[in-house]
Amino acid sequence: MNYDPTIHKRRSIRLKGYDYSSPGAYFITLCTHGQVCLFGDITDGHMKLNDAGRIVTDEWIQTAVIRNEIELDEWVVMPNHFHGIVFLRPRRGTARRAPTTTREQFGKPVAGSLPTIVRAFKSAVTRRINEMRRTPGAKVWQRNYWEHIIRSEPELSGLREYIRNNPVQWTLDQLYRAP
Repeated sequence: MNYDPTIHKRRSIRLKGYDYSSPGAYFITLCTHGQVCLFGDITDGHMKLNDAGRIVTDEWIQTAVIRNEIELDEWVVMPNHFHGIVFLRPRRGTARRAPTTTREQFGKPVAGSLPTIVRAFKSAVTRRINEMRRTPGAKVWQRNYWEHIIRSEPELSGLREYIRNNPVQWTLDQLYRAP
């Protein structure tokens, strides 16, 4: 079934009117489907990745390898979620391109935009985990993701600290699920 805006009224959680292909720093959180602890365990305040967690790590690193318009900053794979800070750099050669929309619409990705980057990352992780588990079509991630536009150095520093401390603070995390 194709997207029909007269029928489908999916509300966006993104900042209305904001260009998510704009250069800048973004903090993202992605949760597993059903908040299942899929990527490993926390032991003594340290994340111990399992095979699925290592796939998340590999694909996050690969995201920056294949996209020269981004730079990865602090990030962490947790048992049932992922936090990361990503910088979108100014894109080279955009002056020579024909004008295109920079606003992502449902089903119409914008190259180099945060939603497109996250979608590709989630898709690659899902494909590899499902291949590993032999579970074609199984959901790995919950729909959508949470993002925050980072607007200052103090805010960036605070989010970096939050990410670094996330494994130590696991039992206090709102996404914590007791084993």
